[in-house]
Amino acid sequence: MLDRKKIVIIAAVVILVIVGSLIFLFGRKPVSLKKVELEFWGVFDDSDVFQTLIADFNETYSNITINYHKKNSQTYEKDLLEAMATGRGPDIFMVHHTWLNRYKDKIWGVPSDLLTLKEFQDSFVDVVANDFIIDNYISAIPLSVDTLALYYNKDIFNTNGIPQPPQTWEDFLSTVEKITIQDDRGNIERAGAALGTPRNINRSTDILSLLMIQSGAQMINEQTNKAAFNQIVSLNGQSFNPGERALEFYTDFSNPLKSVYTWNTRMDYSIDAFYKGKVAMMFNYSYNLPTIRNKSPYLNFGIAPMPQIKSSEKDVNYANYWGMTVSHNTEDINEAWQFIVWLTQKENTQKYLELTKKPTARRDLIFWQKDDPDLGVFAQQSLTAYSWPQVDNLSIETVLADMIESVVLGQSTIKDAINKAVNDINGL
Repeated sequence: MLDRKKIVIIAAVVILVIVGSLIFLFGRKPVSLKKVELEFWGVFDDSDVFQTLIADFNETYSNITINYHKKNSQTYEKDLLEAMATGRGPDIFMVHHTWLNRYKDKIWGVPSDLLTLKEFQDSFVDVVANDFIIDNYISAIPLSVDTLALYYNKDIFNTNGIPQPPQTWEDFLSTVEKITIQDDRGNIERAGAALGTPRNINRSTDILSLLMIQSGAQMINEQTNKAAFNQIVSLNGQSFNPGERALEFYTDFSNPLKSVYTWNTRMDYSIDAFYKGKVAMMFNYSYNLPTIRNKSPYLNFGIAPMPQIKSSEKDVNYANYWGMTVSHNTEDINEAWQFIVWLTQKENTQKYLELTKKPTARRDLIFWQKDDPDLGVFAQQSLTAYSWPQVDNLSIETVLADMIESVVLGQSTIKDAINKAVNDINGL
């Protein structure tokens, strides 16, 4: 028979094993037992995307019911703000990465026992931490990060003896000149690139923002409360205005007096022109891939990284994405964040990305996607992606588009147009 001392030791070991197992299973995350029903508003994902994931979540958290609703993207923010103002609305909702400054008093941050700042920064690409950490708390978590990339028509490139898409803006200029076709009257029969105007180019203001950031423009001041992309900067003992330089570079493609003239206000919308084979290159996000393939199933095109400035020591790309956050109106803060944190873990995010065909926001899934012919470029570019806080992204898009148009139509100089845009944005 076992003596008393051995029995005590065995009992202690058993208790330690049980406690260790509980820690392994549940970590430091609280396991809520109360019945909770949460409303989740999304914008672009259909409900069937989340049905499987929510079912998986309920295998562990059977007490939390998640009701997902896809909302109209055109009226989403208006509907959201109206619902929140009356104390209603969703418990969990999607928020654009540029919105957080004006939503920070309408949301709850992630409880630190669910996700720490270090874990967040280590798990997600830098642009996510820059956008979604506000006042030292995590305000939202994304499932995906999209970036601008170069779409190019392989048949046009092959016919013109161009073996590779341009990697620098210098190469891009020479490629545009080589493949643009004009008739005897100077009318553009085939454009080298969709670039130069604001209204008939999809995401034209994002492209210009990227050019400004690549050129060294500070889009906002250090206090993040005023636009500053009209400011002069110094580099290697020389002073220049990167914002003006970027705006001039962009609008040159619509200037008939320039050698790179390739686009004008009479051209088709950029996406339409691309799938019709009327333009050889355009810049866009991964979410337009299905549109192009549906419109032109046999179009022979490729996707390449965004061109960079040749002398730059680092790549600079431009991000566009959404994150999930928790409304200040909810009474079930921990349960709402518990679902978001669970959903954005590696294995669950991977399932989401497989269903939606989107590029990852998580660092540990970039290698998984890097060889994907559709998503590899976008996923890898997320590591070098940037964005800038915007008090009202839709109003700012209008301001920037008006700025470009005033230059294209000869109504304003580069300097005057950019100064007016900065003043208009600061007036917001």
